[in-house]
Amino acid sequence: MKNKLQKSGQKVFRKFSRASFRASEEGKEHIKENLISRFSHISNIKLLIVEWGLLVGALIMLAIAQAFWFGDSYAENTFTDGGNYTEATLGDVSSMNPLFATTDSEKVLSKLMFATLSTVDYSGHTGIGMAKSIRSNEDGSVWTVKLRDGLKWSDGEPITKEDVLFTAELIKNPAVNTIYDTNLAKVKVSEDADGAIVFTLPNPYVDFITSLNIPILPKHVLAEADPSTLIEHNFSNAPVTSGAFNYNAMQATSGGNEKVFYLSANPNYYMGKVMLEGFAVHTYSDKNEIINALNSGSVTATAEISGADTEKVTSNNFNVRESSLNAGAFIFFNTSHDLLKNVDMRKTIRQGLNLDKIRDAAPGTSALDFPLLDSQIKLSTYPKVPDYDYTAAKAHLAELIGDDAKHLDIATVNAGYLPGVAETVKSELEGLGFEVGLTVYDENQEFITNIIAKRSYDILIYEIELGAEPDLLPYFHSSQTNDSGFNLSNYRNVMMDDLLLSARDVVDKDLKVKKYETFLEYWMNGAPAVGLYQPNLTYYYNKNVRTFGDNVRLATALDRFTDIESWAAMKATKNKTP
Repeated sequence: MKNKLQKSGQKVFRKFSRASFRASEEGKEHIKENLISRFSHISNIKLLIVEWGLLVGALIMLAIAQAFWFGDSYAENTFTDGGNYTEATLGDVSSMNPLFATTDSEKVLSKLMFATLSTVDYSGHTGIGMAKSIRSNEDGSVWTVKLRDGLKWSDGEPITKEDVLFTAELIKNPAVNTIYDTNLAKVKVSEDADGAIVFTLPNPYVDFITSLNIPILPKHVLAEADPSTLIEHNFSNAPVTSGAFNYNAMQATSGGNEKVFYLSANPNYYMGKVMLEGFAVHTYSDKNEIINALNSGSVTATAEISGADTEKVTSNNFNVRESSLNAGAFIFFNTSHDLLKNVDMRKTIRQGLNLDKIRDAAPGTSALDFPLLDSQIKLSTYPKVPDYDYTAAKAHLAELIGDDAKHLDIATVNAGYLPGVAETVKSELEGLGFEVGLTVYDENQEFITNIIAKRSYDILIYEIELGAEPDLLPYFHSSQTNDSGFNLSNYRNVMMDDLLLSARDVVDKDLKVKKYETFLEYWMNGAPAVGLYQPNLTYYYNKNVRTFGDNVRLATALDRFTDIESWAAMKATKNKTP
């Protein structure tokens, strides 16, 4: 059987070999007949071959050109994760503890590194931040706050209600002397049976959510710290954070006055990790230094120079955005001064000031007569603003002053248009017959402590934040005339006090409108201050970065960081999704 299979296989193999040989011979003959033997005819059709070759080459070149020409139709250069953003800020950084943030540089660092219970949203109104919910009882006297789940500090420790309670007690402690103490003045903070944080107010306040825009500190780091020396704790130099960025390092520049604070994206941020890999805050002591940094390309952006400085920015690498702020620049009369305690004196000075000329020193801003904005509350009627009458005012001032001393000291800060505005006010007052001194201060903790707190001025020209919602109690209520308050005019009026308190607990919008209309009547008649203008945020930023969106409405300059998670500084080419 085995022999038969062998013979059969050999037969098949021989047949296959013969067939393969015949196919090979026939193929060679076919190639010789149809290809090789025809080479002699090439000379007869060489022109046609050249034409076909050129046509094929042209088609290949067109295909390559099309790939380049129409590459944008299926690919785009878009922002992606990574990259670093550098912002120039004004003022020194004495502490990175957010409870002591007074200079612009300190405030920017605070906003970038520390989250808050409530926060201003895209619309310019106050919403929730780290809080999962913020609810009040019917009259707004008791507020209950629940934190989001899974909150973490940058060191991985959980953010808990104990941190909130701890921070609230620090803020209320007079030994700490924080800028946030008015937010929780006389407010009782406790924990309920469900583990929520309860804020019990001495008086109803329907917009108390705005007062919860306070940074929270880590109890596990600061529990043993002495409140009276809290600013000196190591936390001020190397903080554990809860915001979009962690603190990495600080580097002093060769000059010694400027510093660079390097931050990195915080993976524990409750809004999710930001697109930027890092953010550097470069501090300067002078606006001209910031302009030089822009022109040299040392920084990505700044919010510290005004529209008046546009001509000084010679670099073509920057875009400029103007955004109105919920703020106001005012002339505050210190009503404790011998001359200015007389309401007739204040009203006469107001009559003799050429406000149009003063406002010309702040180009691009909007005139502001009252400490309320339409974006906060729309009133039906406003008091009449007295007409400017220099001649009548000067004559009446001569009668009021007589032979008494008529020296006035003006204080302001080196920010925005304020120095130029103050110079114009000084000139106007000198024209009315006053002897006037003017001092321009750096806006820092020393200014707050020695000038604002002590009311060490006769006239203060200053910008105040009016907030997302209307609330003038911090600036014009009698309770705020103390060292920690911001009644910058030291003005006391019982009727205004009642109106400001009652406006806080009114839910009905029409009634709230009437209360503020009445308040403005008293405010205009009492003349504790003179409205000048509503300032803008002028933001210079590199053309190759993405900053805050066009839909972000700013209540304060710091609200530009509302959508920090979508800021970007790096681009990559990506194919478009069909």
